[in-house]
Amino acid sequence: MAGEVNLRATLARPYLPVTGTPQVAYLLIEAQPSQAVAQVRMPVNVCFVLDRSGSMKGEKIDRVRRATARALEMLNAQDLASVVIFDHRTEVLIPAGPVANQRELQDKIGRIRDAGGTKIAPAVEKGLREIERGGANAIRRMVLLTDGQTESEKECLLRADDAGRMGVPITALGVGKDWNEDLLIDMANRSGGTADYIDQPDKIISYFQNTVQRAQATAIHNANLTLRLVQGITPRAVWQVIPLINNLGYRPVSDRDVSVPIGELESGSGRTLMTELLVDPRPAGQYRIGQVEMSYDVPVLSLQGERSRADVVMTFTADANLNAQVNAPVMNIVEKVSAFKLQTRALQDLQTGDVGGATQKLQSAVTRLLNQGEVELAQTMQQEISNLQQTGQLSSEGQKTMKFGTRKTVRLSDLDIPEELRNQGS
Repeated sequence: MAGEVNLRATLARPYLPVTGTPQVAYLLIEAQPSQAVAQVRMPVNVCFVLDRSGSMKGEKIDRVRRATARALEMLNAQDLASVVIFDHRTEVLIPAGPVANQRELQDKIGRIRDAGGTKIAPAVEKGLREIERGGANAIRRMVLLTDGQTESEKECLLRADDAGRMGVPITALGVGKDWNEDLLIDMANRSGGTADYIDQPDKIISYFQNTVQRAQATAIHNANLTLRLVQGITPRAVWQVIPLINNLGYRPVSDRDVSVPIGELESGSGRTLMTELLVDPRPAGQYRIGQVEMSYDVPVLSLQGERSRADVVMTFTADANLNAQVNAPVMNIVEKVSAFKLQTRALQDLQTGDVGGATQKLQSAVTRLLNQGEVELAQTMQQEISNLQQTGQLSSEGQKTMKFGTRKTVRLSDLDIPEELRNQGS
């Protein structure tokens, strides 16, 4: 039974000029679970791995208790939950089990107190064991929250690799300013999860709830995107833009075909990718230049290896008026990805000591962000440019805000998705 995933492929420029040289084209690919799939829900198996070190004292540990309690309230007896707390030691506070007795769980959460240092890797390892105890017939998630630097970052990355092999995406959250954002980003990427920066403790509650909501909305598993292109069309890059901007890379299948593992799709948000293509010259006319195919499983419907497809058509013309047309939402996303790339390259320049190059790239990113209406993020970046010029370095808070903020500039509201596409197959 096909139709559980709706695909749409949209070019940033609906018409390409007839030229004598190759040109770059941008293709936006949207994958949305259909309404038929959105109405079913699999059990969730989630483990909260929580830093209770001495630096969490006060508002942060209080918000962690509240956030965990609220998140557990969103689950029921079909779901499994566990809680692991850590400082320089690790304790399984709540072993994996059905979320049946809320009063007992809330009582245990209320006993979390701050103490000691920070060792993340053993806590992640125990968390994975608790998740594994719950079996595989559920949406597996780990929520990791910390506010400090940890010992043995290499071990942390190995445990993140373990999570990826087990199919347990880690939501890695850093609160405050004294933690290694690059480590959490790497852990999240290796596990197939996400990382984020919580600048204020009172936001912890919404982050925990959002993670549970996203797990509950997961309907499609083992999704894999294949882009098959005709001769003369060469893929150069594949970027994820929703839910977060991320360079996915791709695996060549042949000279013109590429494959991108997607993993899970959530109802309501799905996954949106942007592909950069190099297009060889062609005479005026309309051409089918490729096809997008997504294979996927729907465990709750006992479906495996289903496929959805969408054709990619390009029109070449010598008409200057037509060539001036752009798809504004798609082009806006292209610009947001460009701002993210500039910020990333600026930080790379800074690591090599090229302050001038970093400053120049950040300034270009500010211009793009302002043009896109991202005023608050642009202001933060402008302040960091001043810091660079005065001290030769970035502030810890500003660097975190830039790294995570530029990844979240593309939103579902940026996309013009017709209602019939969302509801197709319902």
